[in-house]
Amino acid sequence: MTTSNTSATAANPWSAILSNSTVAPPSTSSAGSGSAAGGASSSSSSSTGSSSGSQNLQQTFLQLLVAQMNNQDPLNPMDSTQLTSQLAQISTVTGINNLNTNISQLLTQLQQSATIQSGMLTGHNVMVAGSGLNLAANSSGSGAGAIGGINLGAAAQNVTVTVSDLSGNVVQTLNLGPMSAGFQDFSWDGSTSSGSTAPAGNYQFSVTATGSGGASVTASPYNLQPVIGAVPQSNGTTQLMLGNGSQVPYTSVMQIM
Repeated sequence: MTTSNTSATAANPWSAILSNSTVAPPSTSSAGSGSAAGGASSSSSSSTGSSSGSQNLQQTFLQLLVAQMNNQDPLNPMDSTQLTSQLAQISTVTGINNLNTNISQLLTQLQQSATIQSGMLTGHNVMVAGSGLNLAANSSGSGAGAIGGINLGAAAQNVTVTVSDLSGNVVQTLNLGPMSAGFQDFSWDGSTSSGSTAPAGNYQFSVTATGSGGASVTASPYNLQPVIGAVPQSNGTTQLMLGNGSQVPYTSVMQIM
C-alpha cells in the first residue's frame, strides 16, 4: 500500500484527479478528512461576494487539496512551503477571475452610458470627417452662412479653404491666415469671389495649409451634420445616424454644436 501511494504522489497527485471530468468530494470516513471537507464547504458558501465561477473554482481546489493530503506518502508528507505555495496560487487565480468579471461589468456600463449619450445628441449638430458645406438660407432665399472644420497636424502659418459647388466650380477662396495645431472651425458667409451671394444649398471645400518655410501641413476637413438618431450595434457600440444618410461611431465626433 505504501509503495502504491508513493508512486501516485511521485507523479503529480493532482493529475489523476484532474483527468476526471467531474471531481468527486474527498472521503469523509475519517474524522480528519471530514473536518477538512466541512471546512472547504463552509469556506466556499461564505464567499457571498464572489461569482459562481469563483466559488466553483475554490471548491474544486479545496477538494483537490484535501484529496492530495489524504493520498500523500506518510514517509514523505507535503511540507508547509508547498501547501502555502498552492494556497497562494488559488488566491491569485481567484483574484484574476474576479477582476475579469468586474472589468466585464464596467465595460457593459460604459457601453450603456455611450448609448444614452448618443441618443441625447439627436437634434444637435456634430462635426465629423467630411468635406461638405451646407449653406443655410435666409428670408430672401440666398445663403446666410455655413460652418466647416479643419484638423491640422501641426501649426500652420497660412491656411486656405477653397469652396466649390457640387460640379467642382470654385465659388470662393477663404484665406484664414495662421492657425494652431489641432481642430479649428471656420465660417463662410455665402459670399462669392465675384462679390455676389451664393444660393443656399450644398457645397464642398478643400483645405491647404503650409508651415514655416512653406512646408505642407496635414489638414483634414470636417463638416457639420445634424444627428437624426442613434443606432445600437450588436457588438455593444452605437452609431449616429446623420442628416446626409451616413452613420458614424460616437467616438468619431470631433465637436458638438
